[in-house]
Order: sequence, then structure tokens, then C-alpha cells
Amino acid sequence: MSRLDWGVLIATLVGIILYGLYKSKTSRDLDGYFRSNRNLGWGLVLLSIMGTQASAITFLSAPGQAFTDGMRFVQYYFGLPLAMIVIAIFFIPVFQRLQVYTAYEYLESRFDGKTRSLTSFLFLLQRGLSTGISVFAPSLILSSLLGWSLTSTTIIMGGLLIIYTLFGGAKAVAYTQQLQLSIIFAGLFLAGWMVVALLPPAIGFTEALRIGGKVGKFSIITSGFTNGNFDWSDQYNIWSGLVGGFFLALSYFGTDQSQVGRYLTGRSVRESKLGLLMNGFVKVPMQFFILLLGVLVFSFYQFTKAPIFFNQVQLAKIQAHPVYADSLRLAQVRFDEIAAAKRQLLGQYASNKSAMVTTSRSQDSILDAYRVLHLESESIRARLKFWLNKKIEGGDGNDTNYIFLRFVVDHLPAGLVGLLIAIIFLASWGSIAAAINSLAAATMIDFHRRFSKNSITDESAFRWSRWYTLVWGIFCIVVALFTYNIGNSLIEAVNVLGSLFYGVVLGIFCVALFLPVVKSGTLVFGSAILAEAIVILVFYLSKTGFIKLGFLWLNPLGVIAVLFFATAGHYLLSTSRKFFL
Repeated sequence: MSRLDWGVLIATLVGIILYGLYKSKTSRDLDGYFRSNRNLGWGLVLLSIMGTQASAITFLSAPGQAFTDGMRFVQYYFGLPLAMIVIAIFFIPVFQRLQVYTAYEYLESRFDGKTRSLTSFLFLLQRGLSTGISVFAPSLILSSLLGWSLTSTTIIMGGLLIIYTLFGGAKAVAYTQQLQLSIIFAGLFLAGWMVVALLPPAIGFTEALRIGGKVGKFSIITSGFTNGNFDWSDQYNIWSGLVGGFFLALSYFGTDQSQVGRYLTGRSVRESKLGLLMNGFVKVPMQFFILLLGVLVFSFYQFTKAPIFFNQVQLAKIQAHPVYADSLRLAQVRFDEIAAAKRQLLGQYASNKSAMVTTSRSQDSILDAYRVLHLESESIRARLKFWLNKKIEGGDGNDTNYIFLRFVVDHLPAGLVGLLIAIIFLASWGSIAAAINSLAAATMIDFHRRFSKNSITDESAFRWSRWYTLVWGIFCIVVALFTYNIGNSLIEAVNVLGSLFYGVVLGIFCVALFLPVVKSGTLVFGSAILAEAIVILVFYLSKTGFIKLGFLWLNPLGVIAVLFFATAGHYLLSTSRKFFL
């Protein structure tokens, strides 16, 4: 990066830290540290919710996801607006009425302490691991830019973001997220404008979309049916998005403390509901635009020389391999020949369009010929991925997370590169800070305060909360150090991890809210344990290929399993009591 880029990057990051510390003044007690004294309006609640879910993974991995797999990933969010409505009607009034710090306090009043502890533990487990993956994303960027080791960059990035989270609590998180999102949206619009500006003069926004559409990038709505049969292993289709995505969003926003803690800061039930509902309206178009960036970057690389593989570290492993080095050289030659042929075809397409001397049929024939070449180039990339995944020790055939980063560093002008890199850092800090704050809240409220034998003053609780913030920050850094060969795009990996636990957690809350006849905490506890075992077993069988099931379906599976076991157990116990009486 240039000196200007470094100046923009450092000034932005230092400014955010100082702003977070400036806004960190709250009462030195749990209410101030975890709920910002419940005085935020719906606008700040909305931005805090959005800032928490829109991590660096969103801006780093989502464009790459669209580059490789098209826009169909947006279907994952189709169930979200409906989930926001359900949470606003049923969840928020209960949480606000009970004046809880964490969502899991409600479960003790409804069932018993062990059910609360189990649910909070499941949250701590999956959110701690997910946040570790989120810490890894910006570390990946800095390592790629500077050539530093991932260990060094992970420790540096994790340490910096802990600063204002440790001292500021929920209020600093909310206000810094407000500033962060303003910078993020401005930077993303600039990036989108620059992609189009860098295209050849005869290729505008519409033509770029048409090129992407010709190779299937705009298959936004997919049914999931193949040859008349529904493919349960298909990760993203309209049904997995509406059903699986609904349950995932319902659990994430309704029971995950990292999100519940954001709208518990609202000054009233109305402010909390408005912030959450507006998120439901804004999230889908926001994600659509971020994915659209990936399609535009794809079209850009059809006119500009693209790397055969975007992860240069992994590419170097093939180059140094005694068996596959020669094969890579041959693959690179053919890949470059295909790229030149594609550029020639698209140049003809652009020239014809500019001169207006051709029919739409001939234009379509040019794009059809381009599509055939594109499929061949993708088969070459697939071969490299196979070598890395199956033949080369320590190889990783997924370069999705590097695509947008490579474009930013290689092709954007000085200054904007620094801003875009800063944006990825800011998004990471916003989500990670909120997550660490929520992990500290659950640890302090659901475990420390409950099981402490001595009474805890407000000042003492405040100090312990800071210590737990530090401990969870360090934990997430340690997790990040083991994230490198995760095998998925980061955005998918986080959602897979969440789906292993979210369904069961949501099932417990559904029993609490919608099955008033079930009162036994022991029954609900046992039902949750059985349901979690089933979810993990099904996931394992799907990974081994024994069954075919996309990860989004794990969420409704977990909910249904808990509801079934709790309901069946209740009626079995009721029947047995009547029999013996």
C-alpha cells in the first residue's frame, strides 16, 4: 500500500478507538456497562444491531461468495423480516418486562436454573468460537498485505479492538458502530462506483450485469429441485432461506445475547421494536448490494488479467510441489489463453454495442461462446482446488475470502485502498466488540453473580465484567489462531457453526413462550440435550455423505426436536401420573 493508504487506514482506526473511549462514560455498574443505562433511541439500536451482524466476514467473504457461486446466497436472508416481526411481538415485551440483562434469565423464571445455565453455556460456546473466526478475517487481510505471520497479525488486531470494548461497554460499542457504519456504507458505494468506472468505456453497469448473468451469477431465486426431486443438500434455495433462514434469524436475533443485548439498550419497548423491525427491512437490500459488488468484480476480471488462484500463499505451495509444479505451469498457460479469448469475445461484444451495428441475436451468440470458455477456465480452477484439498499437505482450495481483497489492493487508487481496508477492520471491530461484550454479560450475569457465595457490589460487578471482557477477548484471539484451514468461506463457516446450536436454543425459548403447559425444567433440559445430540449426529452424517442435508435445515430440526421431546415427555408424564393415581 502507498503512504496515503497507510495514512487513511491508521487515521480511521485511531479515530474510532478514541471516539469509542470518548463515548464510554456510563455509570460504573452492570446497567451502564451492559445496557448503556437503557437510554438509546431506535436509530442507535438499529445501527448497533446492524453493526453487530455485519462483521468483516460480511464485507470480505460475501463478494467472493457471489464471485464464485452467484447471487443465490441472498436467499439465506429471506426469512429474516418475518423473524423480526415474531421477535418484536413475542420476545421483546417479555425481556423488557422482566428487566433482564441476558435473555437466559427469563428461562430460570420460567423453568429452573439448570435450563438457564445450559442455554447460556450453549450461547457462550458457539458465540465464542464464531467470534474467533471473525477475529481471523481482518488478521487475514493484514497478513496478506504486509507478509507478516498470521499469529502476529491476529494478536495485534485482537488486542486493538479489546481496548474500547474493555473500557466502554455497551455504550461505546453502540456509538462506535454508528460511526463505523457511516464510513462503511460510504466506502462500499465508492468501491461499487470504482468497479464500474474501471470497466472498458463501452461496458457500463447494465452490460457488466449481463455478462455475469450469462454464466449464472444472477440465479437469485432457486427452487432447490433437481430433476423433479428436492435436493436437501443444496445450501441456498428459496425454501432453505425462508424456512431454515427464518429459524436461524429467529434464534440469532431472539436468543443470542450478542443481539438481544443490542435492543435491551433501547429506552422503551417501542424503541427496541422499531430498531429491530427496521433491521428486517434494511438487511436484505444491504446484503444484495454487497453480493452485487462480487458480481461486478467478476465482470471486471473478464476484461482484466485475473489470478488463476486468488490465495497467493496456497498458489505458492503448488508452485513448490515436486509433482504438481509442472502441471500448474501448463494450467496457467491454458488459463491465460482462455482469458485472452474471453477478452477478445467481450471486446467484440463491446465494439458491436458501441457501433450499434449488430442484432441482439448475434450479441447473444458472442456471450454464449464466452460462456463455454468461462466453463473451461472454471474447470482449471477446480483442478487447482482439488490438488490443494486432496493432494497437497496443508493445502486449502478455498480462495473465496481473498477475491475482493485482491481486487481492492491491485486495482483501486491510492487512498481508497486504505479506506476499504479500514472498512473491513471497522466492520470486524463492530461485530466483535458487541460479541465480546455479550459474552462477558452472560458469564457475569448467568454464572458469576448466580453462583458467587458472597454478595457483589455494583462496583465489584463492574470490575469483574471488565475482567471477563478481557478473558473472552483473549479466548477469541486463541480461536482465531486455529481458524486458517477452516475449509469454507468464512461467512459460511460462521453460519454453519451457529446452525449447530441455534435451533436447540430457539427450541427452549419456544417451549417457554408457546407451550405454557410444559413447566418442568428437568424435562426441557433433557429435551434440549437429546435434540442437540440429534443435530450434531445429523450434521456429522451429512459431512460424511451418509445423508444429504444443507446446514440451514439444522435450525428447524433443532427447534422441532426440542418441541417434540418436551411435548411428548409432558404428556407421557401426565398420563403416567393419572395411571398411578
